Amino acid sequence: MTDSRLLKKDLFGEVWHAGIGAQQRIVRDAGTARRWLRWLARQLLQREARALAALDGLQGIPKLIEIRSDRLVRSYLAGTPMHRGQPRDPRYYREAAGLLRQLHRANVVHNDLAKEPNLLVQANSRPAFIDFQLAWHANHRGRLFRLLAYEDLRHLLKHKRTYCAQHLTERERTILANPSPLSRAWMTTVKPVYLFITRRLLGWADREGAADRNEQA
Repeated sequence: MTDSRLLKKDLFGEVWHAGIGAQQRIVRDAGTARRWLRWLARQLLQREARALAALDGLQGIPKLIEIRSDRLVRSYLAGTPMHRGQPRDPRYYREAAGLLRQLHRANVVHNDLAKEPNLLVQANSRPAFIDFQLAWHANHRGRLFRLLAYEDLRHLLKHKRTYCAQHLTERERTILANPSPLSRAWMTTVKPVYLFITRRLLGWADREGAADRNEQA
């Protein structure tokens, strides 16, 4: 892969930053995933492709360029991951909430905004979202969609509480204090099992590769 830099490697494959200048791309390669997980890595590629296609044209969202069975290519968004940029301007969170509303109006939930590396601070201080592997493009906004959309917002507000807590509104504090039934069920039943399998048995962490995402992944 010419002019390429490996950003991340895990059980589900590799993520590369390819090209230079205006030709920069992010390439997700599922062909290098563990053999017994390759089917799932391919499903995640298709999931990301459907979400990005539905969000085509939105500022702050990568553009889908190519999708194959084992490879997804999307546009490169320059920016600093949230855990490095640590945005403290309340305008960042207002604009991020606006971007999130646009996602939801397009029937897409991100489902992975709890991870700070998935939110970028761009050079103009505006927000961007990346890594749509777990995103869901729904046919309609039913009860499950609304619950997941609510959790997208709660995760964004958790970040605001971390870096900009003094600007939380009363309504935002109420949302933070009231996780959805889905979130409560995840925390008490699914998450402990998930952490045991991924971290203890597989040796994989959600933030793997985050330290290398100086610009984006």
